[in-house]
Order: sequence, then structure tokens, then C-alpha cells
Amino acid sequence: MGVSLSVPVVTIGLLILSNLFMTVAWYGHLKFKAAPLLTVIMISWGIALFEYILQVPANRIGYGYFSAAQLKTIQEVISLSVFALFSWGYLGEKLSWQHGVGFMLICAGAWFVFHDWG
Repeated sequence: MGVSLSVPVVTIGLLILSNLFMTVAWYGHLKFKAAPLLTVIMISWGIALFEYILQVPANRIGYGYFSAAQLKTIQEVISLSVFALFSWGYLGEKLSWQHGVGFMLICAGAWFVFHDWG
């Protein structure tokens, strides 16, 4: 007996995983400033491949249930959420009230994208 997950669950799950890979690819190297730039680029590119392996199916599965604008909005909210946790947990950066306000404004923008104005 197989488990069938809904389109939103699969789409958002894949987008979360893809953003984990992309955040590591883009920012994980910041702790390794002594590593040669070409090496860092190649490793980051390899990590980013997994982001694409997850991102492309997420968008393909989600499109039709979500509009392209909604998919992009979901991706951006996830991206900022993942990045905030990554910068705090991995890079040791502090998150301040300004970050919270900025994130709330982005969430308000997402609400406008998803709200049906008739």
C-alpha cells in the first residue's frame, strides 16, 4: 500500500530540500576562506547540482496547482527561512529585530501573492 502525498506537500518538501543544498553551496564555503577559490567554486557547483535535481521537479510538480508567481514566492520564503537558520546555526551570525521585521514584510508580500482579490 503506497502513500500518496498532496501536490503542495511534495512541492514544498522538495523546495525545502533544494534550498538546503543551495544555501550550503552559496554560503558554506565562507568558513573556509583559506581554500582556493577555484576549489570552492567546483565544490559549490557540485553541491548546487543536487539543488537543481530537487528544484526542477518541485516546480514541475507544483505548476498548475500553484501559479509560477506563487511557486517563486514559496521558494523565496523558504530560501530566506533556510538562510536565516543557516546563518545563525552554521555561521554563528546574530539575528536581530530588523531581520524579523524584514521577514514579516516579505511574508506580507507573500500573502498578497496568494490572496484571491476576485
